[in-house]
Amino acid sequence: MASAQTSAVTNAILNQRTGLLDKARIDIDKAIVNEKTSGKAKTWFTRGQVYEGMLESPIYSKQLQPGEGLQKAYESYSKTIELDTKDGEFGKQVMPRMDALYGRAFNDAVNNYNAKDFDKAISSYKLASKIKPQDTTAVLYSAYAYEAKKDYVGAKASYNQLLALNYKSPAVYGRLLQMAREQNDNAEATKVLQQALAAYPNNKNFMLEDLNASLAGGKGEDAIAKINKTIAADPTNSNLYAVRGSLYDQQKKNDLAVADYRKAIELDSKNFDAQYNLGVYNYNKAAEAYTKASKMDLKSYQTSGRGLEATGKKYFESAVPFFEKALEVQPTDRNTLTSLKKIYFRLGRNADSERLQARLDALGKK
Repeated sequence: MASAQTSAVTNAILNQRTGLLDKARIDIDKAIVNEKTSGKAKTWFTRGQVYEGMLESPIYSKQLQPGEGLQKAYESYSKTIELDTKDGEFGKQVMPRMDALYGRAFNDAVNNYNAKDFDKAISSYKLASKIKPQDTTAVLYSAYAYEAKKDYVGAKASYNQLLALNYKSPAVYGRLLQMAREQNDNAEATKVLQQALAAYPNNKNFMLEDLNASLAGGKGEDAIAKINKTIAADPTNSNLYAVRGSLYDQQKKNDLAVADYRKAIELDSKNFDAQYNLGVYNYNKAAEAYTKASKMDLKSYQTSGRGLEATGKKYFESAVPFFEKALEVQPTDRNTLTSLKKIYFRLGRNADSERLQARLDALGKK
């Protein structure tokens, strides 16, 4: 019996070498289930050769089910290494063949992906990943295939597999964060963001995400600390200064707010928020001066009231260019139009005030 089974392996080898792969397949499939030959590296190596040969044959490949040849060749070569180690007579012949199988599996996956058969693509990418467990390319592409079919559970698994393989890319965290947001999973988004910041503490995008989370949660002091760090990493970002200026405004730290608004405008003269907020700052200072003057008794007014009104007028005049620039950036902003119209009126620029009123009326009709 032992001799008969050994000859089955021999026959498989002979048939494989002479191109009779269908007969070789029958022989070797018998040999791998027989206890006398199933534990030999030679048996499994031969099986791998037979199925690999069938894959490459335009005739015999038609006798295989989709994916069958690659899967069985991989299984056979893996078993060969298990029995013979990588340094054995047959084991050392396996690695270049595994490379060829990887290339075939990866190409099959790409072709299926391009044909939008994402399930087959994922199956081939997974096989490629098994063949080369430390290679990250197939894992990454499998994540893309999962996303293409809107399978976020599978995509997350592939992206997390990449992270476990020590794959270095902020984009992986970015995709995990985006998927959590698309699923409205705030807890998951927070978790991913903290992981991303731990891995890339100076990444501007993650720092901004973290800052926005603090702003949305009303954590002013926390936001100030985070925005200071973000500005250090991205010092030419005009919007960051405008946001910090708004935070200082909320804290009644006017000097710091004004300095940030001016810096934002220095970096980008079309920063609407900075232009508008500086206009509001000067408008409020003017209104404050006029209000104080209006509440004075006659004696006090004769002493310092006119000086307050002069100060108020200067602040109104200072507000004009900021509001005008803000209006250039956003021509239909009602708050800017209204504020500037009032200033024009207080400064005696009646024609300009009426012009802006006409624009407000036109907006009201839309």
